[in-house]
Amino acid sequence: MLVSPPLFFEYEQVLARPEHLAAAGASQAEMNRFLDVLAHVLTPVNIHFLWRPQLNDAEDEMVLEAAVNGGADAIITFETATFAGPARSFGIDVVTPGPVLSRIRP
Repeated sequence: MLVSPPLFFEYEQVLARPEHLAAAGASQAEMNRFLDVLAHVLTPVNIHFLWRPQLNDAEDEMVLEAAVNGGADAIITFETATFAGPARSFGIDVVTPGPVLSRIRP
């Protein structure tokens, strides 16, 4: 799993929102611990080239940039229509989480 520094900062901001903490049933301290663990399992990607604009949403652009600059095989998302055309132009597949999870579950 790839992440750029700006994308990880976006994760931190989004997961700290009260509505997301409530939905997860987590405190801010628990979410911070989760983010610490997540930071250790993600592969950091430095952004050498900005490919903007490709998408309508700046946060989505960060996902595409991390994928392109990190040499990703796929973007795993529920927003397949958002990423399909631009990602495929870089040779990156776009798939939903279900098929990926079914491949890694015993």
